[in-house]
Amino acid sequence: MSATNAPFGLRPAYFPTGLERAQALANGIASGYSSNILKGQPVIYSASAGTIVVATAPSAGASAASYPVTGAFQGVEWTDSTGRRRVSNYWPANTTAVTGSVIAYFYNDLNIVYEIQADGSMAQTTIGNEYNFSAIASGSTTTGLSTATLSTTGVGNGVQGQMRVVDLAAYPDNAWGDAYTIVRVQLAITQFYGAYTAIA
Repeated sequence: MSATNAPFGLRPAYFPTGLERAQALANGIASGYSSNILKGQPVIYSASAGTIVVATAPSAGASAASYPVTGAFQGVEWTDSTGRRRVSNYWPANTTAVTGSVIAYFYNDLNIVYEIQADGSMAQTTIGNEYNFSAIASGSTTTGLSTATLSTTGVGNGVQGQMRVVDLAAYPDNAWGDAYTIVRVQLAITQFYGAYTAIA
């Protein structure tokens, strides 16, 4: 698996708190929101609307101080303009929903350990270091799945990254140094820690 480039976004591996529950945010996505939000895609809260939006990544190796991540998207349900209730593992861009009908599901537990495929090879020495996302908005509207990856370019000593590597994902066909290593990570910067960061 980790010899093949087959990313899947952020996938919860385990919950140190023991609670495996996604938040169900009422009115969680604005009707007409213009970007796809795919299962496993990093998301943040929008300060201007109180909804969730797709997270963004800084340029390679740059600080993530202004690019927090709140969690990973898991799915959505809404009522369309014909009155039909829709359930999907992704939000289709520009979807129009009946006011008040959208429920967005996403993980936002600060302690969740996620699995993500790196966009290259990672060594065991990456444990404890911080990295930003790469291809953060990529994915498939056929499967509804994110293909966001973790950049193998570390942000460097004293620089804030979006995710911290904590372990190797435990699969028989995954090892440190593989071409596309699957690692376990935790949020390194979120909207829940430190000073308030307004996101459009």
